[in-house]
Formats: sequence, C-alpha cells, structure tokens
Amino acid sequence: MSAVKNAFDPIVRHTVSEAVRDRIRERILAGSFVPGEALPSERAMCEELGVARTSVREAMQWLASAGLTERRGNRTHVVERLPDLRLDVDQRKLRLREVFEVRRLLELPMAELAAERATDEERAGIDQLGRQFRKTMSIAAFRPLDRDFHWAVARASHNAVLAEVYLKVLEGLFESDEFASLLYAKPNKAAVAKIVASATEAHQAIAAAIVRGDQVATVVAVEAHLSDVEDRMLAQLV
Repeated sequence: MSAVKNAFDPIVRHTVSEAVRDRIRERILAGSFVPGEALPSERAMCEELGVARTSVREAMQWLASAGLTERRGNRTHVVERLPDLRLDVDQRKLRLREVFEVRRLLELPMAELAAERATDEERAGIDQLGRQFRKTMSIAAFRPLDRDFHWAVARASHNAVLAEVYLKVLEGLFESDEFASLLYAKPNKAAVAKIVASATEAHQAIAAAIVRGDQVATVVAVEAHLSDVEDRMLAQLV
C-alpha cells in the first residue's frame, strides 16, 4: 500500500479517540480502504495521526463493534461487506436540525437585545471579531473564531440568564460528535469550504448591524445565517 494512500491529516479534535475513529471511518466509507483490505498497524497509525496508542486502540474497538472492521490474526481488516450506515447519517442530521431549532429560539432575541443594549466597547469588539473572518480560512481556524463571535453577541445582550443558557448550547454544539463528524469528513471538504465562505459574509453582516444598533437588520442577518448554514449542512454534507 502506498504512503499517499495511507496518509492521514493531523488530529484537530479535542476527543482524540473519537477523532481517530472518525478519521479511519471516513477513509473506509470513502473507499480508501476497500473491503477485505488490512488497515495500517497501530504503530503506523499512531505515527501518522500523531496520537497515543491507547487512542488508536479505543478507536479500533469502536470500529469493530460497529461492524466496519474485524481481526484476522495480528492485523485488522475492513469487513468484506460494509453495514448500511444510512440510518446513522440520518440520525446525525436529525440531531443537527434540532440544534438549529434551539439556536433560532435563543440567538434571534439575543442578537436583537445585543443590537439594542451593547456598549460602545462591546460593539467595537464584535466588529473586530467579524473582521477576522476570512472566506478562505480552514474549518479548524473558523470554529474557535465562530464561537468567540457568538459568545461576544451573547454577552452584549446583557441578559445573564439568556447568555448562560446559550453558552451551554454553544458548548454542546462545539463538543458534538455529530456536528464535528460532518465538518471534518473528507468527502465534505469542498462543501465545508463554501459554508465557511458564506458564514464569513454573514458574520460581518451581523456585526455591522449590531454596530449600527439596527435591531431589525440584526435579526434578519442572524436568521439568514442560521438558515443558510443549516440548509447547506443538511443538503450537502454526508
């Protein structure tokens, strides 16, 4: 097997064993490893992914329990016939739809309050964050900036209870395995790049509306952003 075929991208997720699991799973489903083919050794995967052997072992245990791999002698192979995983994809997207429903319930009134109540310093901070977005930035660079931007808007609402509830939703979203597995899946790379480019314009529009104190424009911009991202993720990501 060639070195190019076995190459893995560096792990960027916080839960390392889950990240390893998803990376290998993506390669299997994409056909990089065909049914019956042996996977690289644990040592090789540790070196390629830059992770500890325990993380690889935990990932391999999950892949075996999911029916994607099997042990033959001292090597792990892709099963001869892969299970039907369409239900798993549907479940992830159902979870995604639920998350966006909650985001609408919280973010629209929260952003409207921010446009009304934000201090000059908070407006300047939101504007500065908005200007940091770039259409060509990687998803790994985009996500922490995205989190900081939305949290800055939450704080600017000056409703401590609403901001606290939203922070829990935000943390759940960024730690969600369903969300991350869609964003970092290799087959979704081009679609995710388009989401980042579109979201860059959306964040800058939201920031501009809040800076102006235009509550109507802020709500419109937030709704357009959430609808666009949700539609793209549900329709284009696999």
